Order: sequence, then C-alpha cells, then structure tokens
Amino acid sequence: MPDLKTLEAWFVTGSQHLYGDATLRAVLAHSNEIAAALSRSHQIPVQVVAKPVLTTPDAIRDLCSEASASRNCIGVIAWMHTFSPAKMWLGGLRTLTKPMVHLHTQYNADLPWDTIDMDFMNLNQSAHGDREFGFMVTRLGINRKVVVGHWADPEVHRQLGAWSRAAAGWRESQQLKVARFGDNMREVAVTEGDKVEAQMRFGYSVSGFGVSELACAVQQVSDAETDRLVEEYEECYRVDESLRRGGPRHNALRDSARIELGLRGFLEAGGFRAFTDTFQDLPGLNQLPGISVQRLMADGYGFGAEGDWKTAALVRTMKVMSSGMTGGTSFMEDYTYQFNHSHRVLGAHMLEICPTIAAERPTAEIHPLSIGGRSDPVRLVFTAPSGPAIVASIVQIGDRFRMILNEIDVVQPDRPLPKLPVARAVWVPRPNLQIAAAAWIYAGGAHHTGFSQSLTTEHMEDFAGIAGMEFLCIDSDTKLRDFRNELRWNEAAYS
Repeated sequence: MPDLKTLEAWFVTGSQHLYGDATLRAVLAHSNEIAAALSRSHQIPVQVVAKPVLTTPDAIRDLCSEASASRNCIGVIAWMHTFSPAKMWLGGLRTLTKPMVHLHTQYNADLPWDTIDMDFMNLNQSAHGDREFGFMVTRLGINRKVVVGHWADPEVHRQLGAWSRAAAGWRESQQLKVARFGDNMREVAVTEGDKVEAQMRFGYSVSGFGVSELACAVQQVSDAETDRLVEEYEECYRVDESLRRGGPRHNALRDSARIELGLRGFLEAGGFRAFTDTFQDLPGLNQLPGISVQRLMADGYGFGAEGDWKTAALVRTMKVMSSGMTGGTSFMEDYTYQFNHSHRVLGAHMLEICPTIAAERPTAEIHPLSIGGRSDPVRLVFTAPSGPAIVASIVQIGDRFRMILNEIDVVQPDRPLPKLPVARAVWVPRPNLQIAAAAWIYAGGAHHTGFSQSLTTEHMEDFAGIAGMEFLCIDSDTKLRDFRNELRWNEAAYS
C-alpha cells in the first residue's frame, strides 16, 4: 500500500498588491503557519505544502500549471486571506487538472473587539474574499469541496483529511491498470460497461488476457517458491489438518500457492494493481483462485469477480484511500437475506473476501465449490467484526457513471455458521432492509460492491465529486419517495 505521507496537497493563498508589502508579509506568515499546522495534523494523511502568496494572473497560472504537472501533488487547498479579485484566477483555474478544496477560514478565531481597526479589516477579509473566489469557481463549473471553519478546529482537519484521501484515490485512479483474466460472466449485465468511457472519466485502463497466459506464469513457479509460501500459510492462518503436510489434501494447498505466486508475478510484471477472473474461464488452472485473491487484496490489490472490472478498480481506489486507517476494505456481494424479526444481509462471495476485515485469525479450508468444473479451491474463512461500515457500487447508466452507497451496521450472526465455507459479513442496512434494498434496486446498484469498515460516506462522496460522478446515498434519513424523486431530478440534471 502507498504511504500517503509521500503525497502533497498544495496550500495556495490568494491576495493582491493593493494592501502593501506589510500586509502581504503578514499574509505569507499566516499562510505558512496554517499549512504547517495542517501538515502536522493526525487527521490529514498527506503533507500540506505552503506555496507563495498569489497576487497576479501570471503567478496563479504558473502555480496551477505546476500543480497539474506534479506527480506528488494530489490537489490544491485554496484560501483567500484578503480580497483577491477572481478574474485574476480565471486563466489559472482553467489549466488546473488536480482536485481542489476551498478552505473558507481566517487566521484569527476571535474578533479583537477592543482594538479592531481598518488595518485589521484590510488584512482579514476571508469572509468576502472567499465569496469572490467561490463565484468564479462556480461560474467555471469546477467541482470542489468547500470546508468552512477555523483552521485549528479538529472538525476542519477531519473534513480536509477526508478530501485528501479522496484526492489520493483519484490520483491512483489516473494511473491504475486493471487486468482481466477471461471475460465477464456470460449474460450478466451490470458487470459490463464502456471501458473507453471509464478511462476517459476515471483514468484507469482495463486490459484483457487469456487465462492461458496466467496458467503459463503459474507453471513457471518453482517447487522451492511453493514450499516457502506454504510455510507462510501455515504460520499466518489456522490451516485445516487435511491441507497440512502429510494430509490428504495438501497438494490442493500447494496448487493454491502456485496460483498465488504466478498471479502475483504476472500483476507485478505488468504494473497492474487490480484484476478480475471468472469461474467460467479456467483452462490451465486446477482451481478457481481463492486464497490467492484474498491475500492479494490484503496487500492492497483491487479485485472483481466474474470479470467485474469496475468493482476491481473501485476496491483498489478504496484501498488507497483507506491506507493507514483502522478497519479493512474488501470486495463484497449481498448474497442472501434474513427476513424475520432481525432483518439482515449476509454478505459473502464464493471465495474472495479480503482478510483485512477478519475479526480473528482466518482458517484456511478446502470445500467443494459446485461451480466452475475444477478441483475444490482453498479459501480463508472468517467473520467480519461488528461496527459501522459502507458498501458502494459504481454502475454505468447509459452515458454516465453513478455511485450508490449504503451506510450499514455490521453485526454478528445470530448463530454459528458451521457449514458455511466462505468468509462473510452480516449487516443491518440503514435505515432498514426494506427501504435500503428498494432504494438500491431503484438506483440500479450492482450486486458486487466495495465494502469498508474504515472509509465513510464523506470519503466516497468527495471522490465522486472529484470525478464529476452522480452520487446517491442511502442512510438513516432515506425515504423512498424522496429518493425516487432524487433519481428523477438527476435524470434531468445529467441529461
């Protein structure tokens, strides 16, 4: 996973020469102090780098061009300390290709009632300087987040931290490469889509490969490499006795290790950070990848089953956004319901749930899959811990992409699941199962999702805003009539 502290958010302060050199020196000192405080904040995962105070159209244009070209700059935090006539910003903002957050703050938290004079008023003009700037950004139609409050307030740090994680995810999306082994599951609609349009919108590229190419990489794995990985399995997990050395199914564990090594090597060699497979296309592989996919996700790779490249890219982006946070992120699927007094969702998949969401040490087990026509696959089995979480889906609705998100509360199963041979999470959707499921279906949400117990609605909404993507949230306040009206209004807004 990337270290987000190697990335930078540029702190950009606007002013003008009208107020004289003394005022501009004070503006620069205040700007540097604020940027340093934000960079030290534990809630902001990236470096906040102070830039020179901008007072001319040429300086603004140069800064925006430099930010757009910088590999480490994830975006710009803009603040107008004094009044900064916004026509100066027009040319620069047109060239800015990085995300922007508008911080509406001021240096002082309190007004000095007994001493306030015109020198103070000329220096501390954010209240109307930021409104002038905001007009121009709105007029240009630029997507941005607006954060209001004093720069030392922890709530301001939290909001800037959420935006910076979304901006880091956007940076990852711009350079992400997704590998598809085989095609989509046949006759499935929601996992299809326009890969060219996705690259135009999100930046990531999707490349297809025959499973035979992966099988060739698996065949090249040596016995010594396989032995070492099997030992790692036995150290990291509670391995079923049948899979241990001398056990009747030990060769299946070795096959799984070979698949992981071949798959990992293939992805690393091609610079891929997300991938898909499908149980309908497995020539040359003894089993559908299970534990290998789970372990690669635990190392930060994105994954989508049955060729679902949109979810694979989403999971990788969410992994990057959540780097360094507590709680895990995984590929997920709403699998089945409990419809009695405790309405709940059992989330799982055939094999591929990430062990970063495990409540305890996973068990490595082998069971029949009853689908795919291959040998029984090895997989990690566990249950996710209780707590708040989100599930998010990106679908293509005609000529646009839509993100649907449901806030959920993960709970423990009512009773043990001794015969369920897969990793799982059980949750109660907000506001309840009936409304959440109906809203999801009205919105066209997919059955595959990105699940996270670290990210929040704010992180994903910020990402959708940066991407210029439609965003729909299903939470405790959702009412179906209002939600369906929102869908109708969005059709008009995006047409």
